[in-house]
Amino acid sequence: MRHFTSLENLSSQDFSDIFRLADEIRNNPLKFREVLSDKNIGLLFEKPSLRTRVSFQVGINQLGGKVIYLSSAEVQLGKREATSDVAKTLSKYLDGVILRTFSHNTFLEFIKSSTIPVINGLTDLLHPAQVLSDLYTIYKRKKKWKELKISFIGDGNNVCNSLILGSAKLGLRLDIACPLGFEPDKDIVKRALKISQSSRAKIRILNNPKLAVKSSDVLYTDVWASMGKEEEAVFRRDIFKEFKVDSQLLRLAKKNCLVMHCLPAHRGEEISEEVIDGRHSIVFEQAQNRLYVQKALLIWLFSKNHVL
Repeated sequence: MRHFTSLENLSSQDFSDIFRLADEIRNNPLKFREVLSDKNIGLLFEKPSLRTRVSFQVGINQLGGKVIYLSSAEVQLGKREATSDVAKTLSKYLDGVILRTFSHNTFLEFIKSSTIPVINGLTDLLHPAQVLSDLYTIYKRKKKWKELKISFIGDGNNVCNSLILGSAKLGLRLDIACPLGFEPDKDIVKRALKISQSSRAKIRILNNPKLAVKSSDVLYTDVWASMGKEEEAVFRRDIFKEFKVDSQLLRLAKKNCLVMHCLPAHRGEEISEEVIDGRHSIVFEQAQNRLYVQKALLIWLFSKNHVL
């Protein structure tokens, strides 16, 4: 059974196939409007969502499939009933599940008992669907990977972890700048560095945003307090204040540097108004591309007749 758990599980050929299919979907969407016509796919979301929910739901609809949305109040994984029982039950009704959950362990427990494909729609450890479309966005803009420098500034969160793994798989140059004590997951970094031995990726974990941003082609940031950590937002503001992506920090990057943010953004905190709305920003292009890439991912996982 093929699940979409992490970018670590994709080969370089998988990335190429999904990106090429996303291009084809973007240029000729009507060609794929019946690809999932016989599929019923569940969206099981413990966490609130705007872009992930809408892009997947619209994508499934545009591919001819049907969507069933299941909220945390309705299912209550591990509380109302065992996660494994939910996975086994949904496997009898559906053709696939997109799971968005607080704990990555819940996701792993779910897929152990699932006999249908499951897509990781976000966990506390990883956000691979987001970063897959982000990497596609970068490639569409820059037309290359070699000699490209990406800088991530802020919290070493799930998006950061997936960006590390994706960069390692594709052999990219990535600088991460986080406050001391807020670095990305150590095991993720260890695995990425091991992958980099063959992919020749260059990944650095720093605590100096100015050093990380120097000569950068792509500048990426995210909220300082992710979902589930809202109670830490106040004290994090002081710790992260030197990690704000503003015009002053942007000047240290290349003149044609692209600015990315996975949204939602806290304007005036991790990113300034003039940067997110400025000429370097491709934030909403980044959001738009989620539809194309996730449609490609759906076809790649759920359609036996897809052509890559």
